[in-house]
Amino acid sequence: MEDRKSYVYIITNKYNSVLYIGVTSDIVKRIWEHKTKQADSFSIRYKLTKLVYYEVIDNIETAIEREKQLKRWHREWKMNLIREQNPEFVDLYDTII
Repeated sequence: MEDRKSYVYIITNKYNSVLYIGVTSDIVKRIWEHKTKQADSFSIRYKLTKLVYYEVIDNIETAIEREKQLKRWHREWKMNLIREQNPEFVDLYDTII
């Protein structure tokens, strides 16, 4: 079986005050689900629709491990990770579609 690309992503709200880390094999579809409020209740409750960070990973198992690692990080470490690639916290959704 061939490995598919997987993605670890971070979304936030318009104030960048709440972070959500997720993993998916179809990032365009998954972020669209967040934007159209078809995703989980946490992202709906906190209006998390802005994709601010993502990583492309070769397989889902490694992506899940990376997601778990990032979830254990302190908030400031996560913010610094985002700032390294996206200092203005712009929505990256248009760059992936």
